[in-house]
Formats: sequence, structure tokens, C-alpha cells
Amino acid sequence: MRSSVFKYILFFISILVFTGCATYGAHKVSPTPIEAAKAEIPENQLIDVGILVFESEELTPKQAEKEGTNADIRKAESHFIPYHLKNTLHQSSHWGAIQVIPAETNSVDLLVKGKIIESNGEVLFLEIDVVEATGKRWFKKKYSAEASESIYAGNRAGEKDAYQNLYNTIANDMAKFKMKLGPSEIETIRTVSKLKFAQEFAPDAFEGYLAKDKKGRLSVKRLPADSDPMMERLLKIREREYMYVDTLNNQYEGFYNDMWPSYENWRKLNLTERQAIKKIKREALTKQLIGALLIAGAIAAGSSNSNVGRVMAPAMDIVGGQVLISGWNISKEAEIHSAAIEELSESFGNEMQPVTMEFEGQQYELTGTAEEQFKRWRELLRQIYFAETGFTPTPLPEAPNMDSE
Repeated sequence: MRSSVFKYILFFISILVFTGCATYGAHKVSPTPIEAAKAEIPENQLIDVGILVFESEELTPKQAEKEGTNADIRKAESHFIPYHLKNTLHQSSHWGAIQVIPAETNSVDLLVKGKIIESNGEVLFLEIDVVEATGKRWFKKKYSAEASESIYAGNRAGEKDAYQNLYNTIANDMAKFKMKLGPSEIETIRTVSKLKFAQEFAPDAFEGYLAKDKKGRLSVKRLPADSDPMMERLLKIREREYMYVDTLNNQYEGFYNDMWPSYENWRKLNLTERQAIKKIKREALTKQLIGALLIAGAIAAGSSNSNVGRVMAPAMDIVGGQVLISGWNISKEAEIHSAAIEELSESFGNEMQPVTMEFEGQQYELTGTAEEQFKRWRELLRQIYFAETGFTPTPLPEAPNMDSE
């Protein structure tokens, strides 16, 4: 009997010791000002950036409850976080056009892919993967930051987020890598992205312009003539893709601004709720442990030959039982806090409005999700290109894989 009691005590001690000891192995962010460009960068040295809508592992109800969020909030964050990163990159002045994109495309010089590992108002934990058009990976890193109530003071939509230090660190890491590149390397990146786009639309005409090495990285093998009419036409098509992405980003901006006040309040309150839950759970475990110790003491006292022990045992047993019950009740109160957090998240979501695009006097309405609209617009551009050039269309290739090291 005694051994089972002591096992029970050891169980609670182990919980108290190991609770909150998990680490992520990520780069933990400290106060970080953004490192802006010191001088205006020439047009031909600017790199256009596409930030892909962020990914996240599918949340099960149990995992969502553990992380303090839900699938609706995570879906909204997958658009909110990359858009705020876009704003941060703009502040650095190191880049050309910066847009959030719903799917991978050959039309960008630099692709930023992100994954939300954890986000709940208390912790922001991201994985960022940056790959240039040649297939060379700049870096793939994890970033984490923990919140305190003070970081929710003085925030401004589009300028300063509660986790601005994390965004600044990502922007600084990107800028540091870019500044290591020489003018010819930047020119190559820009040229490769143009030729990749041309090959996608007219693979036969632009075959052999790019070479791929054993690592899958691309280099320029030869260039089209300066006045190549086919290339000029394709660059106009590329500009129309940019036009759609600009229109799409106007919607992302509206969603970001509409989401900001609710999201800011939710994160702030969620932080308070999660801190309260942790405090309650600590108190619950402590009371449960004290109760177990009192019960163990009662058992030990009851089995002794001491008259004092025999008198104390019933009283200790009752007190211990009462403390245990109090601890479980506090745990139930923690569940109520979790339910309140879930209720706060129900209003989050994202639906794209239909978009009407015009191309040389013809209007096209695009509906569906952002990714569906983007895919449909690119298909329409290909059809227009082939109708005008007389080339036979080939199947649209799958989205490019920019995962090379």
C-alpha cells in the first residue's frame, strides 16, 4: 500500500519538475531593430520577392486545444503573417517589388516560404525558407519569440507588430545574404527568373537558354536578342501576372487591416488566459502533491504505534482529500478558460472576393480561392499568348519546386 502511495507522489513530482521544459531548437529572437539600406539601390540591382501564403500542419482538436488556438485562426494567420512580413521588408528598402502570392510561380526572383509551427499570442514560432530563382537556397531557419504583456503596447497595423523583433530578424537575415551578392550575381538571378517564365509559356522556343547543374541549380547558357519579339510579348504577359498579384494584394491588405484589431485583442487576451491557465495548473499540481503527501503521512501515522499518530491519521486523511478535490476543481476551471479562448477564435476566416481583370479590352472574372483565381488567370494568359502567336499550347507544368540547397 505504501509503495503505491509513494509511486503516486513521485508521479506528481515528475509532472512539477518537467512541466514547461520543452524547447524548440529555434533561433530565439532578442530586441532587433531593422537594418535599412544605407543608400538607394539602382533599379537593375533590385530583387523582386514573392512571399508564399504560409503553411501549417493540420490541427487536430486536441492539438489546437494544447496550443491555444484553432484551425480558423491558423488559416487567417497564414495570410496575416506573410503580409506583415511584406510590410517589414518594405521598411528595409532592400528590395524591388514585394508581394504575397497564393502559389509558387516562375515570375519572382526570390521566393520566401513560411510555416507556422506555433502561434497563440504567447509564442510565435516560424520556419522560413528563402530560395532564389536559380534554385540556390539562401537559408532555411526557425525563429521563435515569447510574448509578455508589454509587447502589446504601442503596436500599429503595417508598422509594428507584437513580434516585430522576429519579423525584423527575418528581414535582416535576408538583407545580409543579399548584400553578399555582387552585381553580376543579382543580374543572373533576375535573368534566370525571366527565362524560367519564358520557358514555362514557350518551352520549345526557349529550350537551351538555361543549364542545370548536378545540384539542380540553374545558370544562363545563352540570352535572347535584345529586341526578340517573342520575349517582349512574354514579358508583357508577365506584367499581367503582376497586375493580378497586385489586385490580390489589395485584398490581402484589406483583410490584414480588418483582422488587425480583433487579432491584436485576441492575442493579448489569449496571452492572459494562457498565463492564468499555467498558474492554475501549477496551483492544482501543488495542491494535489500536498494532498498526496498528507495522505501518505496519514497512512504512515496510522500504521505506527504512536498514540499521537493514531489520533492524527484521520484528520490528515480528511485534509489531504480536501486538498486533492480543490486541485481537481482548479483544473476544471482551467478547462473553462480554454473554452473561452476557443470562443474568441470563431470569427476568423478568409474568403476571396471575385476579381475582374482586363487584358487588351477583354474582361475576365475570376472566382474561388486565391490559389484557384491565380491558376485560372495564368491559364487565361497562356491561352491569350498561344492565340496571338499561333503556337500549340502544351500542358501547364506543375508549380516549380524551389527546394534546392
